[in-house]
Amino acid sequence: MAHEIVTLANLQGHEKAITGIALPQRSSKLYTASKDGTVRVWDCNTGQCIRVVNLGSEAGALISTGPWVFCGARNVVKAWNIETNAEFSLDGPVGQVRAMEFDKEMLFAGTDKGVVMVWKAKGPFELVASLTGHTAAVVCLRIGSSATKLYSGSGDNTIKVWDLETLQCVATLSGHSGVVTSLVCWDQFLISGSLDCTIKVWHMTEAGNFNLEVIYTHDVEHGIVALFGMHDAQVKPVLFCSSSDNSIRLYDLPSFTERAILFGKQEVLAIQVGVGGLFFSGDASGLLSVWKWLEPAVKARDDKRIALRKRGREGIEGCGWHPNKHICARLMLT
Repeated sequence: MAHEIVTLANLQGHEKAITGIALPQRSSKLYTASKDGTVRVWDCNTGQCIRVVNLGSEAGALISTGPWVFCGARNVVKAWNIETNAEFSLDGPVGQVRAMEFDKEMLFAGTDKGVVMVWKAKGPFELVASLTGHTAAVVCLRIGSSATKLYSGSGDNTIKVWDLETLQCVATLSGHSGVVTSLVCWDQFLISGSLDCTIKVWHMTEAGNFNLEVIYTHDVEHGIVALFGMHDAQVKPVLFCSSSDNSIRLYDLPSFTERAILFGKQEVLAIQVGVGGLFFSGDASGLLSVWKWLEPAVKARDDKRIALRKRGREGIEGCGWHPNKHICARLMLT
């Protein structure tokens, strides 16, 4: 195989399933949320957990944007500003928050009641809408590539399309026969994964008006748990696919050629991509794993700290792991 993936570290701490992983830009900290009711903060220079936040109920989702880290729990969203150390509790959700997304100064949180709550970043956050229509839990949310649409996947087996200007539902996509567990936007396409053992690729119809149709269905043997997209060193799109057989498969897009397969201890519920070929996975046992995708030119130097150069990405900090010592060292992309 032209690429090799190695496990750099397995970090223990959470006692139940990890439901979200966040790696804020320009930060040396990694955040993880779990069904054990905690958010853990990991120091990327040592690989040690340096803080545990007790939420009082299970964490259902975790995201970061700019200096903000958001965690969805039961009946509340917690917000932390890592630059000012400000903390806020956003009231409004009824039930467990299971998915979140942020765009255009708006925060979205999907609950197990089938509602998507919307806050605007004012003073610092103001609840402005509740989007209803799903008949089962909202499991995943994704902003469209054009930043004009919000997609919500649900336990009612549908995907709803919301106009970000009006916050109205403009389409309902019916194509899956099981829970829609994950959504990824790639270029002008929407990719959805489901427990019905399929990955579907959607594209806007000729009629437009937010309507999409399935143009490809990729069948798999096990239900899809989570999807995540990234680009490799050649800026080619790659789709990470976690399945109910405890595996993570990597597919080239648009061919869906299987590029690699990894196996975890249990189902991988959360995936987060870092920089320099790093990615992180959190499974149902609470195990946080750190992986590195080694490019051929890098393999000969995998026992050293590596500074990768990519065009168009300057001054972005992330965390990189020393493969031999299983500790974390900061990388600067220039």
